[in-house]
Amino acid sequence: MSSATQPEAQPHLKRVLGRWDLVLLFVVAVFNLNVVPSIAANGGVTVWLWIIALLLFFWPQGIAVIELAHRYPGEGGVYLWAKEVFGDFHGFLSGWCYWTNNMLYVPTVMLYFVGVSVFAMGPGHASLADDKNFAMVASVTLLAFLTVLNIIGLGVGKWLNNLGGIGTFVAAAVLMGLGVTVWSRFGTTVTAADFRIPADPKFVLNSFGVICFGLVGLELASVMGDEIRDPQKTLPGAVAWGGVVSGALYIGATLTLLVAIGKNDISVLQGIVQAVSHMAGKVGVAWIIAPFAVMLSLSIAGIGSAWMGGSARIPFVAGLDSYMPSAMGKLHPRYATPYVALIVQGLVSLLLIVIDFTASGGVQEAFQKMLSAAVVLQLVPFLYVFAALVKFAALGSLQRGVYSRGTLMFAGVAGLLTTTLAIIVAFFPAKQITSLWKYEVSMFGITLGFVALAVFFFFGYGRLKTPEAVPVGTGESPVQADTRARL
Repeated sequence: MSSATQPEAQPHLKRVLGRWDLVLLFVVAVFNLNVVPSIAANGGVTVWLWIIALLLFFWPQGIAVIELAHRYPGEGGVYLWAKEVFGDFHGFLSGWCYWTNNMLYVPTVMLYFVGVSVFAMGPGHASLADDKNFAMVASVTLLAFLTVLNIIGLGVGKWLNNLGGIGTFVAAAVLMGLGVTVWSRFGTTVTAADFRIPADPKFVLNSFGVICFGLVGLELASVMGDEIRDPQKTLPGAVAWGGVVSGALYIGATLTLLVAIGKNDISVLQGIVQAVSHMAGKVGVAWIIAPFAVMLSLSIAGIGSAWMGGSARIPFVAGLDSYMPSAMGKLHPRYATPYVALIVQGLVSLLLIVIDFTASGGVQEAFQKMLSAAVVLQLVPFLYVFAALVKFAALGSLQRGVYSRGTLMFAGVAGLLTTTLAIIVAFFPAKQITSLWKYEVSMFGITLGFVALAVFFFFGYGRLKTPEAVPVGTGESPVQADTRARL
């Protein structure tokens, strides 16, 4: 084989994602029903927190994603953006936090899947969700399945994402449809007093961090920028549609849980199915519980697949830049996916599942601790995202961008302040936490530990390597790792 044909023989990322693939990806990634019960458990005041977060975090996030994806197209998303605007270390830290957060978040998705799927086996099996051994085995099995599916590739894996998006629509429609039916027939015990700030708001503060965390996801497609068909035209419309639908579904689902169950009786793992079960019994359609659990399980599996596949692209690009072992930047010879990054991510998530189950008092506490730690790490990259908008508005040229200087400054400042607040309040314990000092030690230990690892890889390992040129674009236009931002 001649040298001229060798580059084309190498595996390269494939552009398989269209507009509606992205809309469904955004819905399944942003609208995560698994976080709604832990938020709704804090009462009606969380509805106001949703509105604040939608205006000051979610809307600015959409502006940021469109602006930064337009300026810096290509694989890497938050990693690439922070790297180009603030330098190599900040790009690596941003991408590292985004990736490692998912090692904590994906196990919470697995736990939620267990809590919901047991209802599909009949009401007599609901107690299995609180059995630590069953929950751990089931979580590990789903984790392995999703890892294999994403190694096979987005061409296949996107169908689980799409099924998850459809499942999310159906599950949300059933939940809110039953809520409206129950409210119209029987009224509700929810009063205006339930929407007031409680005398002791410390548990509510934690929920604001989880709300902002729940609204993250519009940037996910840009992490897979080299796998989108015609991204400049496809992405803005998909971001708008995905954002509007997700915001409406979140508020509707929260209100429905409060109407159906009440904040004091909501389970953080089974709250959605619990609400449907309660309402279905009231209106005489109890048969709907099992199929609803199946549909919701599909939705949750889609969430896990979307985040696992998307976040694995971060260490893949870091491997190309030689800040992590070069094996991370390898593509599977047959499926053209970052299989090493996916396997490493799956193994670390497995380890965290085992450790957290061993150290926690129960399944719900393990879920809440991993979720809070994931909130902090997930939001760190958004400090860079919104700071980039402020920098563009104050110093940058607008010729390469999409929005005006005033829009960029508003979105940047609002998003930066809201993100900082959300990170701070995540350190306040949720009501499921039984030991305050263990919770705080765990939160600070996980956060500082992952940041220390980022410093080690960048300043230690990264200095030993020289970046290699690796084709990561389409076969028609291979992208060099060290020139990606200029394309």
